[in-house]
Amino acid sequence: MAFCFQISPSFLKSHFPSNLFTPPRKPTNFLALCCGKAEENTGLGSGLEQNSENKLSKQSSWEAMDSEGKDYLYRLGAEADNMNIAVGARAGVIDDIFTGNFLGKDADIVFDYRQKVTRSFEYLQGDYYIAPFFMDKIVCHLVKNYIAHHLSVKVPLILGIWGGKGQGKTFQTELIFQAMGVEPVIMSAGELESEKAGEPGKLIRERYRTASQVVQNQGKMSCLMINDIDAGLGRFGNTQMTVNNQIVVGTLMNISDNPTRVSIGQVWRENDITNRIPIIVTGNDFTTIYAPLIRDGRMDKFYWQPTQEDIVNIVYRMYMKDGIKREEVVQVVGEFPNQALDFYGALRSRTYDRSILKWVNDNGGPENLGSHLLKQKKGVKLPDFTPPKQTLETLLESGYDLMKEQKLVMETKLSKEYMKNMDDHQV
Repeated sequence: MAFCFQISPSFLKSHFPSNLFTPPRKPTNFLALCCGKAEENTGLGSGLEQNSENKLSKQSSWEAMDSEGKDYLYRLGAEADNMNIAVGARAGVIDDIFTGNFLGKDADIVFDYRQKVTRSFEYLQGDYYIAPFFMDKIVCHLVKNYIAHHLSVKVPLILGIWGGKGQGKTFQTELIFQAMGVEPVIMSAGELESEKAGEPGKLIRERYRTASQVVQNQGKMSCLMINDIDAGLGRFGNTQMTVNNQIVVGTLMNISDNPTRVSIGQVWRENDITNRIPIIVTGNDFTTIYAPLIRDGRMDKFYWQPTQEDIVNIVYRMYMKDGIKREEVVQVVGEFPNQALDFYGALRSRTYDRSILKWVNDNGGPENLGSHLLKQKKGVKLPDFTPPKQTLETLLESGYDLMKEQKLVMETKLSKEYMKNMDDHQV
């Protein structure tokens, strides 16, 4: 820190030798001594003029301060959601001398994978049946949220689809997304827990904002879908509630209440408005989830139990390519009542077992199976496989085998045999 004193020239002349003191060229009343150097005191404006000479320009953003006296560019960086990982070290973004060719042009080798978190459903090939009641519920929820600002009613952000296992909740939803041209961001229950506290909550906010960017940048409808949410957030028996469970529940509740203000850690900006993105979750038992999350103002609940007609139509579309008639499908469904929809898909898959074993034996047996299967990676085609001819008899035979396995699982409890000292209710 420099100290400055104002001293009269006559005082300096009388106390210092003449060879150490040179009087100023222009007459003045006082001299300024700063750090041992005498300077002329030309007035209060001299310091401001000196600072202005050091500025880059009169309107430079580098020296600009905000209303709080903080650096303006620093504040913009703190408010930005770009962590410099999506565009950092990419060819065309920074100088080519820093990218190199030894790892390719892009140093961020997982950039393309990270950016593609949406689902487009190209793999859904075929003529599948969509239950009209199911489609009406999904379409209504999506449309209500996209025009919520035009409605004078409270629109729940989350649609909770729940019901029995294997009833086609996720598959029916994906078929509707494909039919409507929706490109959703999909999460699973396994992403709702992490070894790091707060990571799943941040991931939900990031995926929500990604869906918003799909709407804004690509002009496509999007939504956030979380499959089997009760498996990740539900409490069963004596299961322990973790910090991440609480954070995820709190995050979803906050997004439901403020769907256009979603932060991923940056400082809030007034103009940082996120598009309202509908959320769809699936599960089996929502009574295991924290009650305030599933209340009516936040979540619109939909219990999906396909009717007999829905099951017949879905299974018929599944078997139609095999030449199975609708009357035969009705007979198969009637022979195995109270079964989930995935039972009939597994039934059709079981009929392929004999044909696959025959194909294995025709191509050298199990001993040479590995070389045949790995050749396809080198561009060598596998031997032709002839699908089995589906008949009502083979379908019924496969169905009986599946029911036999189900019965064995339910009735044969080996834990009772291995842990005889435990009570029945503990096993």
